[in-house]
Amino acid sequence: MVKKYRVRLSGEERTQLETLVNKGKETAHKRRHAQILLKADEGEFGPGWKDGKIAEALDVSLSAIERLRECFVTKGLEAALTRAVPDRSHRRKIDGEKEAHLIALACSDPPAGRSDWTLKLLADRMVELEHVESLSYETVRQALKKTNLSRG
Repeated sequence: MVKKYRVRLSGEERTQLETLVNKGKETAHKRRHAQILLKADEGEFGPGWKDGKIAEALDVSLSAIERLRECFVTKGLEAALTRAVPDRSHRRKIDGEKEAHLIALACSDPPAGRSDWTLKLLADRMVELEHVESLSYETVRQALKKTNLSRG
């Protein structure tokens, strides 16, 4: 199989990686990535090991080596060495004020024909009262669990 991303380190990059590996003051993740890049280096001073040999020697998967090669070639050395910060952002649907409304609702009398509030009923009522645009029963469960609310 032809490699799509080939690692060719400059002398400066190679020295930086060797220092990083030998110093022992870096995280295991960073050292492992540096070791993989050093073994995969097909440049003038690199050994140019095959992925299978690297995987066996360093006890990593082939896909991890391929991903690291791609990251190095497309984003550079620093990106290949550091962990990527997840780009997702989860905004809380229930902040302190909405949580207070939820607790007050949970402590109030249940709707007619019901003996207790269910999580689904609480979620639906929060939407009806326009405290939130949408709300899942799981979010309600987590909010109530966090408060240690005891209704018994």
